[in-house]
Amino acid sequence: MNKILINLLVFVGIVFSSCVPSKDLIYLQDKDSTRDKRTISPIISKPYRLQPTDIISISIKAIDPKLVAMFSTANESTSSTKSEIGLYFEGYTVDDHGFIRIPVLGEVLVLGSTLEEVRMKIEAKLLAEYFKAEANIFVTVKLAGLRYTINGEIGIPGTKTLYQEKVTILQAIANSGDITLTGNRKAVSIIRQFPQGAEMQDIDLTDIKAMQSPYYFVQPNDYIYVKPLKQKTWGTGKTGIESLGTFITILSLATTTFLLLRK
Repeated sequence: MNKILINLLVFVGIVFSSCVPSKDLIYLQDKDSTRDKRTISPIISKPYRLQPTDIISISIKAIDPKLVAMFSTANESTSSTKSEIGLYFEGYTVDDHGFIRIPVLGEVLVLGSTLEEVRMKIEAKLLAEYFKAEANIFVTVKLAGLRYTINGEIGIPGTKTLYQEKVTILQAIANSGDITLTGNRKAVSIIRQFPQGAEMQDIDLTDIKAMQSPYYFVQPNDYIYVKPLKQKTWGTGKTGIESLGTFITILSLATTTFLLLRK
């Protein structure tokens, strides 16, 4: 009898230890008890540098709109906002050699440049070859949406596009329905594209130090993968109630089997 009781207690301990603890579900915990809570640490955010296949939106304006009409794409002046499909066809795609093609201006090298550097390059070219300063040329350069793909233990996996200048990984996750209970928040993998190739890095989103990671801000074409916890493969339940239900089911099955064998 004592042996059965001990085995039963061990089994109950294993079942309930398989539950996902709350500390594995909470984002950005301050795990450094010695840190001054009043200290505000700077967040690392470097300007994004353009790569092949990026699509950018370029708007050229002047006091007299007719002066810059020839530098615009066919439908650019008909709508102040564009859909994602519209930006794909009317935006400027960075080719494999790092160039974009602008009407009249021709090919402009943008590979490895920030959006601000591209803006300054276009303005300088316009003023040097076509306009005087009195024309008040105004150039705006933006990414045609920040596109990323998220997969794994996430509420709504898939490819997403957000029309924001900056997007944190937490915003990207929130936009995708949040990580499931069986998702590993301590090792979220990010595959990032660079001109020299792809790089993969894990980030611990339960630690506040994640805000200091260069991967905290999402970049265009990032692939985010949320790995499953071991609890998912065990199948005993994600919460205490689910684990209790699993235990009762197994106990009932074991009792029924035992009684049938005794007959």
